[in-house]
Amino acid sequence: MEVNITQLNDNLHFEAVNPDGNSVHLDGGPAVGGEGKGMRPMELLLTAVASCSAFDVVSILKKQREPLKNLSVSAKAERATEGDAKPFTSMHFVFKIKGDVNQKKADRAVQLSVEKYCSVGASLDPDIPVTFEAVIEG
Repeated sequence: MEVNITQLNDNLHFEAVNPDGNSVHLDGGPAVGGEGKGMRPMELLLTAVASCSAFDVVSILKKQREPLKNLSVSAKAERATEGDAKPFTSMHFVFKIKGDVNQKKADRAVQLSVEKYCSVGASLDPDIPVTFEAVIEG
């Protein structure tokens, strides 16, 4: 795996590009001189965990032949307020599932994804509490 990151201005605007040419823009927050031209690194980390789990949930529900029409994830995290580094102290994900999906199967798919299959989540400090829920939206 490889990603190349290049500074795009004299501040904190960067672009990350993978070998396939896909890119994402990053920027720091106003407190550190950012200009709002991209996502902050911690937002990207939260996005990475949520999207990794979303991939798994879709895959699991498709394997179970559940009639999933669409999936979205609302991701929220709390950060430490003290210290130089301010890591996440907790995360919560709400998986919003559209389709006539069985609630028990949705709950189990989300649990398996978050607790077992998501490589990004498994790369985080195991002391960070991660909570989750599956909401069927018809």
